[in-house]
Amino acid sequence: MALVVERQEGAALASPLTVEQFLVDGFALRPQLAAFLEIALPELERRLPSSTNDLAALHPGAFDPNQVEQFYEDAVGTGHLLELAAWHLGSADYIADTLRLQQRFAAGQVLDFGGGIGSHALAAAALPQVEQVWFVDLNPHNRAFVEVRAAELGLAGKLRCFRDLADPALPARFDTIVCLDVLEHLSDPAAQLEIFAERLAPEGIALLNWYFFKGFQGEYPFHFDAPELVEAFFRTLQSRFLEVFHPYLITTRAYRLA
Repeated sequence: MALVVERQEGAALASPLTVEQFLVDGFALRPQLAAFLEIALPELERRLPSSTNDLAALHPGAFDPNQVEQFYEDAVGTGHLLELAAWHLGSADYIADTLRLQQRFAAGQVLDFGGGIGSHALAAAALPQVEQVWFVDLNPHNRAFVEVRAAELGLAGKLRCFRDLADPALPARFDTIVCLDVLEHLSDPAAQLEIFAERLAPEGIALLNWYFFKGFQGEYPFHFDAPELVEAFFRTLQSRFLEVFHPYLITTRAYRLA
């Protein structure tokens, strides 16, 4: 099933956003990111391989959980764009399966929480069964980049960007919630699950993954991994959601309300 981009008022007709197209160029990610950062493509290619280490170097060491939001909003800057671009391009086969999973379940009003560079938000917006995508991300550079990408791909009319879920312009309930590679960055992921449970429509589906691990060599310093935090997360997950089987061999899982 192809991800079909419908023409939006005032926008150029975009190429179809198929999973196959993502595997070719990440939905034109390289030229879009180079233009957004105002650098040449060769400079972008030079910076992508070191982007994970460059981002890790911004970590302050002793990470105050109470400063998490401020850190991602103010300190990370455009470094997160580069790191996410490297991850999506370098792990395209894996990301492609998450897009296939999203294609299987996404419909109606879709929340992409912590959506980063927007691969999943853009793909969801291109689905004919999706009415609107609500992209939420603390980082203002991420939001600005996704708005540019949506406009260039003819999807501006189906995708809106916000800083947080408290914005009154967002729907009270979502038919689909997508939260990928985010929960491990939160100081209280169990509380976030409770919010998702309150905001998910009765017949809705949440697509979630997590990685509560700082890495064998400490390469993921931004991740929380305290045993009590992880236990609280799984207790909340098991009490509030029921897993829905899907056939893809990936870490992302599908859930409905219990």
